Amino acid sequence: MKMTPLDIRQKRFERELRGYSRREVEGFLELTASEFEEVVKENISLKEELKRVGARLEHHVEREKALQETMVTAQRISEDVKATARKEAEVIVAEASLQAEKIVAGANHKLTELVGDINELKRQRVQFESHLAALIDSHKKLLETFKLSAGPDVAFLLQKKQSSQE
Repeated sequence: MKMTPLDIRQKRFERELRGYSRREVEGFLELTASEFEEVVKENISLKEELKRVGARLEHHVEREKALQETMVTAQRISEDVKATARKEAEVIVAEASLQAEKIVAGANHKLTELVGDINELKRQRVQFESHLAALIDSHKKLLETFKLSAGPDVAFLLQKKQSSQE
């Protein structure tokens, strides 16, 4: 059975001949009822506060759960982004390596062509020098032949002309 402050105030005891002082008992009951009433009010207030705190706690628990899910999702996304970036980097490195190999191969081909061109030019130079030397020798021989067949006067004039050109 639940007791209320009103129950305490309305409680009446039987009278006996040598019982307690009626005034003291009623005063004590009134004091007890007042104190009990304050306790009941405080209890009601605490229950209401408990409900409010419970609701706030439930709200915070829901927020915590949402935050945890968000963090897990963010971590997954972060890992996916890292993996994608790693793959893209590998592709870029592979493409750069392939392009570098093409550039080196092209440079080697160009070098081979240049070496061939240089060798061809050297061969042509040697051939030109050889032809020029042969031409000079043939002109010298022709000049000597002309000197011998033309006589001393023509040889003197040719020699004079040669010395003035030099």
